[in-house]
Amino acid sequence: MIARLKSWEGFLLLSLLVIIGINTGMSPEFLTLGNQINLFQLSIEKIIVALVMTFIIINGEIDLSVGSMMGLSACAFGWMVKEQGVAAPAAIAISLGIGVLGGALNGWFITRVGLPSLVVTLATLIGFRGLARVLVEDRGLTDFPDWFDALGQKGLIGPLPFALIAFAVLFILLYIVLERSGFGRKTQVIGTNREVAEFAGIDTNRHKMILFIASGTIAAFAGLLYAARVGAVRGDVANGFELDIITIVLLGGVSIFGGTGSLIGTLLAILIVLNIRNGMALLNITGHIQTGVIGLLLIASVIVPRLKIGTGKEKAT
Repeated sequence: MIARLKSWEGFLLLSLLVIIGINTGMSPEFLTLGNQINLFQLSIEKIIVALVMTFIIINGEIDLSVGSMMGLSACAFGWMVKEQGVAAPAAIAISLGIGVLGGALNGWFITRVGLPSLVVTLATLIGFRGLARVLVEDRGLTDFPDWFDALGQKGLIGPLPFALIAFAVLFILLYIVLERSGFGRKTQVIGTNREVAEFAGIDTNRHKMILFIASGTIAAFAGLLYAARVGAVRGDVANGFELDIITIVLLGGVSIFGGTGSLIGTLLAILIVLNIRNGMALLNITGHIQTGVIGLLLIASVIVPRLKIGTGKEKAT
């Protein structure tokens, strides 16, 4: 615990406390339960996907297609329910299946064809988004079943919405997997040195395939949550969400080169990004400027660790 407080995670914790203090000073409503739930609710889909993205990047890969898969899943659900008369439960299952197939497609090109994940998922980012626009064109599809909208708009347990509960459960499960299981250790070993992992007998292709299928499935799930929360879908659903998701993971201390990182760091980064956005909203700062600030955070989260590495090498010399 003491070691963590002296690490990047400790710096994030200190930064979070400072940001919370500033936000509290700006508005007495900031620490109310309603505002805190709203703070999570407005970005819940992004932070759910950030959990599985942590595994992807620790493994030495990247998935740029998650935002487009969220949009494709949401649009597929809306198209099936409103245009094709498919029952909502069946449409949910099919939409999740699309996530499985999309993740498997990414994994196949990466593990079997041998293409870099950056190239593959950049291509599927475009492809998945194109399919979403083909399904709904420029229309907005609304009027989903009441029970579906309630999942995203009403509290399931007291004031806590379904998506927030799902996030908490998913975080606990993935934390155990990453920190306490052989699968988590293999994820880190492969990200550190794939050749060494293969020499040790780890099936790296199978491992990466599992991670990309999980990424596609969770992204599809998040897309359905978005559709439920907003009560409508369009072809641009979740457009650009991958920026915030990757920023959160890198800001949490996960190395862009793979091998290192933790879900605790990701959680702290989630809280920092959510509180920064909330604070800017309290100051009536527009969404475009908020996105610019998140972009600067992304740059800083990549540069700062490299500066630390460079400093260490200079000292060694």
